Amino acid sequence: MVTISHIVNKLVDERIYLYEALSKGIASYGSVAKHLKPEIEKELNREVDHFAIVTALRRYAEKLVTKFNDIKFDTKFSEVNLKTHIIDINVLKTQDLFDKLKRFYDLINFDKGDILHVIYGRSHVAIVTNERYKEKILNLLQNQKIKKIEESLVALSFTVGKNRIEEPGVLFKLTRSLAWEDINVIEIISVDLEVTFIVDKKDAIKGYNALEKLIL
Repeated sequence: MVTISHIVNKLVDERIYLYEALSKGIASYGSVAKHLKPEIEKELNREVDHFAIVTALRRYAEKLVTKFNDIKFDTKFSEVNLKTHIIDINVLKTQDLFDKLKRFYDLINFDKGDILHVIYGRSHVAIVTNERYKEKILNLLQNQKIKKIEESLVALSFTVGKNRIEEPGVLFKLTRSLAWEDINVIEIISVDLEVTFIVDKKDAIKGYNALEKLIL
């Protein structure tokens, strides 16, 4: 038989932010119960006592304390770097495009720290690089169907460190810190020990500070 506890547990598991807040003891059981009450009553098809929900939340939270792994980053292994004047070109994926992509790498001066990331999606390819290469890349993309071009972007790179790279929840913690600051992430690029977020220029400082706060 489905009980209030079963439904409360399910609803908390579906809301990762709420899951974390309860596990850390920083959420008000009364406020959470009030928020979840309509959904619980709809699923049970009957009125539910507010304090019964509070009790179920408290019991589940006690179990979460031992389950939630709060990942820590430290200055020995982690750092945040910011690159400005980044461009993101989204192109329809074709066989002809694959032939052209091979020539892109000859354009980029990697010795100066310039970047080139080619991200393959189901139907499109995203090309992320420095704005200074825009004209040359667009020349190579002649006759290709360009979906959109986003300019005035920045790349926020977070070095995770060998001691954390295989821990579950690393990417969640990084993206959560940006989401809480209401920052839209345009692309996520993960290579070895580094995770790079492509965001709008207006979010550069806010995003940098949000990631920097994670390093203790």
